[in-house]
Amino acid sequence: MTPMTSGMSFHDLHHQSAPLLLPNAWDVPSALAFAHAGFAAVGTTSFGVACAAGRPDGVRASAEPNLRLAAGMARLECHVTMDIEDGYADDPEQVADYAARLPVAGVNIEDSTAERLIPARAHAAKVAAVKRRCPGLFVNARVDTYWLKEDATAEATLARAAAYVAAGADGVFVPGVTDSELMRILAAEITVPLNVLAVPGMPLAELGALGVRRVSTGSLAYRAAMHAATEAAVAMRDGGPVPAATPYDELQARLTGFVG
Repeated sequence: MTPMTSGMSFHDLHHQSAPLLLPNAWDVPSALAFAHAGFAAVGTTSFGVACAAGRPDGVRASAEPNLRLAAGMARLECHVTMDIEDGYADDPEQVADYAARLPVAGVNIEDSTAERLIPARAHAAKVAAVKRRCPGLFVNARVDTYWLKEDATAEATLARAAAYVAAGADGVFVPGVTDSELMRILAAEITVPLNVLAVPGMPLAELGALGVRRVSTGSLAYRAAMHAATEAAVAMRDGGPVPAATPYDELQARLTGFVG
């Protein structure tokens, strides 16, 4: 049984006994690898998508690559959600126009531009515009208070989250939070599923017990892949042990079957 035939919608995946672990891809082969590993949903990482295009993250450089990636991922037998930075525009209707072009189950939209928080009302307007245009799209509203260390208090974070939920957000993502008691407070006060980044040393079961409903790998897999690629090249140069790698024939067959 494939994830898409399991009968669970993307919304349903946020309301299970255990949190949804969402791996974040940066191209079609990485998304295929995650789907092949049995994940019911795959997200994207704007950092990985932008870096793969030779651009830094957070400067709206992933807009066009994301459109191509979304089209390429549309045939995956799992749910897909896209990280679209700040929506690539200040105007809410332009953000909604962009989201409507994506053949995906969800989007993640952050409340900062150029590494600075924007007013909560401005981000709420983006969320509301996307939900008006695409009512069935799972909108995960990202609160960057702790990520940017700006207004990094529970009170400020909860106020922003409440504004986005009132605007129609289906989930709230608070990256940068690692304290278990703070997670418990956020999960108890936010009325939609809470999403956090994976925290080393905190298993899914522990995060679930705190009330977290979705855990993203963020850019971790992309950064790990870059590290492993460098290690492989260095090992061949220096005569060290070569890291494990998926066989060429397996990757080729997987991609051939996908596009064929």
